Amino acid sequence: MTVDASRRDLLIAAATLTTLSLSGEAAAQVSIQPPVAPSGPKKKLGMLLFDGFELLDVFGPLEMFGMLKDRVEILMIADKAGPVKSGAGPQAVADYGFADAPKLDIVMIPGGIGTRREVNNPAFMESVKAIAQATPQVATICTGSGLLAKTGLIDGVKATSNKMAWKWATAQGAKVAWVPHARWVEDGKYISSSGISAGTDMALGLIAKLYGKDMAHWVAHRAEYRWNEDATDDPFATMNGLGG
Repeated sequence: MTVDASRRDLLIAAATLTTLSLSGEAAAQVSIQPPVAPSGPKKKLGMLLFDGFELLDVFGPLEMFGMLKDRVEILMIADKAGPVKSGAGPQAVADYGFADAPKLDIVMIPGGIGTRREVNNPAFMESVKAIAQATPQVATICTGSGLLAKTGLIDGVKATSNKMAWKWATAQGAKVAWVPHARWVEDGKYISSSGISAGTDMALGLIAKLYGKDMAHWVAHRAEYRWNEDATDDPFATMNGLGG
């Protein structure tokens, strides 16, 4: 074999390997289409807002459910419609006030520094209780479980909360079956998550419950998010002296 022929064969082999590699990458790409076709009416998901809400508590879970626009409609609800300031400063806009909010399929209650004030606001707490009672699926993020605990609705129900704010959150409901070592906890229609970023993992867990695990993985891949899908994997409990 001549030198030129040998070089030609090597170039052909390299080109073939490159083509195969690109084909493999293309096959591994995440589809823009969800793995399960939508069926039935859209679910209404309402995220509650209050002055001092935690940004990631709200927008982490909503980013996950926002990938499912063909089957979930997201609404923002507060004491009244209009801008609501987060604990970090930026505002979100409530679409509805409590008085005129539509019937929901899912309600989410975030945490944030504002929870410390709102647990002592009877009108707000009555509104939270009413909307949680009327909604088939209730989710809390971070110290949002403290708000829900204060209503009495989760007495005897397993729940978790932010591990750095554990003492405050658990003090809002002495009869709640608090689970200190958990990323998130599901008990009946209630699902609660630990601090801040855990809400995003919990949201994917809820998507898996409602639409299947393949859908949850598809959403996580679309968001380029590494889902911690083990609800019991909670190193922050140990870090904050709550046991292993």
